[in-house]
Amino acid sequence: MRRRAALLLVPLTLAAFAHNGPTQVATFPAPVPAAIAPTDSSFARLIASLSEPGGFFDSDNLISNEASYLHVMGALRRLGVRGGAYVGVGPDQSFSYIAEIQPEIAFLIDIRRDNLLHHLLYKALFANARNRLEYLCLLFGRELPDDVARWTQREVTDLIDYIDARPADPAHFESAARRVRTTVESFGVPLTESDFATIRRFHSAFHAAGLDLRFTSRGRAARSYYPTYRMLLLETDLDGERANYLADEDRFRTVQRLQSRNRIIPVVGDLAGSHALAAIGQEIERRGLRVSAFYTSNVEYYLMLDHTFDRYARTVAETMPVDARSIIIRSYFSRGWPHPQNLPGYYATQLVEPLTSFVRTQRSGGYRSYADLVSVNIVSNR
Repeated sequence: MRRRAALLLVPLTLAAFAHNGPTQVATFPAPVPAAIAPTDSSFARLIASLSEPGGFFDSDNLISNEASYLHVMGALRRLGVRGGAYVGVGPDQSFSYIAEIQPEIAFLIDIRRDNLLHHLLYKALFANARNRLEYLCLLFGRELPDDVARWTQREVTDLIDYIDARPADPAHFESAARRVRTTVESFGVPLTESDFATIRRFHSAFHAAGLDLRFTSRGRAARSYYPTYRMLLLETDLDGERANYLADEDRFRTVQRLQSRNRIIPVVGDLAGSHALAAIGQEIERRGLRVSAFYTSNVEYYLMLDHTFDRYARTVAETMPVDARSIIIRSYFSRGWPHPQNLPGYYATQLVEPLTSFVRTQRSGGYRSYADLVSVNIVSNR
């Protein structure tokens, strides 16, 4: 098994484009003043200084397979997890945690360099979107309404209905893809034509599948219990409230503001590697911040299989500045042992552990097994 440290999600099987006849090509207007300006070179330099050489995992990791991802929101509020620095893995699931926590800066780390490219795509979408509907139209390559500004405060269900009603016409995708490329070029991150082809491939996957995009794996049967993008948008926390970053305009704006200030930094790195995670911890310390939340999904499971967990845990204990409110968010996928916090109808279970407890356990001998990791020090989500 080659370093599975940063995989949470598995790839999408690309569908062919469907052409539904001639249509008016969408033209996406220039960004409003609040959108992201051309990125100064410090953004690219920070990515380069924190990153390490990329590794391999057999996944494009386009969307989450954790339908339970919002079940920790109540615990975050109860524990006062707010501000500071956020560290997380994977694609846009972290945006929902960021919208809730409102950190000063966020670092999104993944062993695959493709995840960096994926987040440059998202950053470009935020740069060009005046509101959530425009963001979704750009992401899925759908026709933009003439009255897009009037959609700013609409319910997320209205946005879903709008996207569902629009065909996946290649002309609209090409218009969006051109704007994405121009914007990504302005970020100052050195990219090859192969990188731009990868960004386009990810973008085209969203266009082809639409809101039915679902987590799938290469060489393995599709899992019907993995959520679609639509289902992720409609998921709720344990109080029944929608808390996805696209559920309301305020959450969307929180993430967009951080993107516009270049405070969401994609990093290439192995959580058990020799450089990236430690460098992130040192950068957080240099800024006088502490870690508010560290989202690891089920990466730690693979680290234990790869016999690199102890190295990762030492890095966290030695380099991550934490306080009494710092937490780890992890995901548990049932492998014959249902977790006590698992809810009916959910394949994954989201867990919260105080980072101070994680550090204390590591320094006193460490975790004996993965079952130990997901059982000891876990706080209630309710």
